Amino acid sequence: MDKTIAEKIFSEKSGKDVYAGDIVIAKIDQVALQDGTAPLAIRQLENLGVGVKAARITHFFIDHAAPSPRKELSNDHKLIREFASKIGADFNPPGEGIIHQVMVEKHVKPGDLVVGADSHTCTYGGLGAFATGMGSTDIAVAIALGKNWFRVPETFRIEVEGRLPKGVFAKDLILSIIGKLGVDGATYKALEFHGECIEKMKIDERLTIANMAIECGAKAGLFESDNNTREFLAEMGRKSDFRLVKA
Repeated sequence: MDKTIAEKIFSEKSGKDVYAGDIVIAKIDQVALQDGTAPLAIRQLENLGVGVKAARITHFFIDHAAPSPRKELSNDHKLIREFASKIGADFNPPGEGIIHQVMVEKHVKPGDLVVGADSHTCTYGGLGAFATGMGSTDIAVAIALGKNWFRVPETFRIEVEGRLPKGVFAKDLILSIIGKLGVDGATYKALEFHGECIEKMKIDERLTIANMAIECGAKAGLFESDNNTREFLAEMGRKSDFRLVKA
């Protein structure tokens, strides 16, 4: 039986032949946190008193309250900076860039399994990665172990044929799809986008669509990788990070 992109990625990362509905423990490729969610994850790790195995793939960003508007947030920023330095994780200070843009430009690869302490981590599906947001406690586990448990989601395959009319953009398309599905119409599902219209889209358009997957409850928004993906990664100086990801 043919597998969805989600099933293929979870099969690879768990080392098992898995399908929608299966519970798996899967290896994580990248972990992302921003200043609104990282402090809780850090405090959870410190309270647990466990070691950190996944510092190399962990990325901290200060981008939500930057520059800091009050002393409480300044102390959170200090906590993040010092913790990242202590464990040897990647740290992105204010002005370095927005978490999701930097992650797709520098770190995420097609076929990756990515978790982030931010609901719009699903953005990275535009590159052909399974990327999903988690709570800070779950992210703490990912940092500590480099893996986490998941239920492999069912997939809604969405076919978009033809071309977008003049003045209609990727954001309009995903808003229309969400309007049809409803705000909880795809809860814990993966959205997989296909069709002539999707194939013609540049990566910025795919990222826009994937970013909004959570707005209808979806666990992830996924695109196959193709020549557009290859060109984007080459422009970012990451040509060797390309791999073909197909349903």
